[in-house]
Order: sequence, then structure tokens, then C-alpha cells
Amino acid sequence: MSTKSTEKMKSTTFGNGCFWCTEAIFDQLEGVSKVASGYAGGHVKKPSYKEVCTGNTGHAEVIRITFDPEVISYRTLLDVFFSTHDPTTLNRQGADVGTQYRSAIFYHDDEQKAEAEKIIADLEKEKVFENKIVTEITPINNYYVAENYHQDYYNNNKNQGYCQMVINPKIAKFTAKYQSKLKKN
Repeated sequence: MSTKSTEKMKSTTFGNGCFWCTEAIFDQLEGVSKVASGYAGGHVKKPSYKEVCTGNTGHAEVIRITFDPEVISYRTLLDVFFSTHDPTTLNRQGADVGTQYRSAIFYHDDEQKAEAEKIIADLEKEKVFENKIVTEITPINNYYVAENYHQDYYNNNKNQGYCQMVINPKIAKFTAKYQSKLKKN
């Protein structure tokens, strides 16, 4: 990534299922400088993973993405968001079930809100998905960084069963579609 001033960097927060999976995907995009797993949208202050997993805190597992809008657009991030999870299933992604796995865009400014609303309208108009999109669009009102062992989980645990069976296929599909948007290492 270019060495841009941190003043030009922007952030967004997405909930699109297990944060181990989504962090592994967005971290590969050129223009993304940081992806942090966390919790947002709930009513409990500083929740733990164990508390969030109960579904009683109101929080979703999320990723906070720090990106350079001169390198990668917010629209591209939204495209990746909608193509790497099922935004039509309420409180579920694959075998992961509960409000903590809901599809959510926690926007950081009015531009992000408008762009999120526009892409959903476009996807619905184009009938990209068989069912109606249920992704919530909500202002970011809280965000708590998840415990350290959740950060960079995939890269630190590639041989773990969940990574092999669930994350690897998602990454393969993502990298095939977004090859031109990936970091050049």
C-alpha cells in the first residue's frame, strides 16, 4: 500500500458472519491497511466473546476496516461485502446462527450510509439475490475490539479445522473474483 498520511485514511465497520472469515478476506485487499475483529451494535459495554456468543448482548461480530479511499473505494468494499456472504439470511451465515452473525453495515458518515443504501437498491433492482436483502444499515454507535486471539485468526491458525473447511473455500472464491484488487506481496 502507498505511504499515505493517516489523515486520508477512512474506516468502516461490517458485520457479515464470523469475523475470522471476513478479516481474512478484507485483509488481502490493496488499500486496506488494517482489519480488526470486534463487536458492535449491542447494549453491553466491553463485551467478551463468550457474552456475544450468547446472543444476549445485541452485538454482532464485526470487522473494522481502515482503508485509503484513494486506493480502494468504499463501493469496492461494499461489493466485496455483498459477494462474500449471504445478505439474505436473517441472523445466520452458513452454520453460524444468532444475531451476532447478522448482516450489518455500521456506517461512519452520511456518504457511507448513502452508498450502502444505493448498492442495496441496485442489487435488489438487478435481482442479484433470489431473496430480499436483510442487511441492516446502522450508524456506528459503539465498537469494541475483540480479544487478541481473534485478531489475524486465519493467518495464525491456517491448519485449524474451521480454517481448512470454512475459510479456505471462501478465500479461494474471493481471490478468483477479486484478483486485480489484491495486495501485491
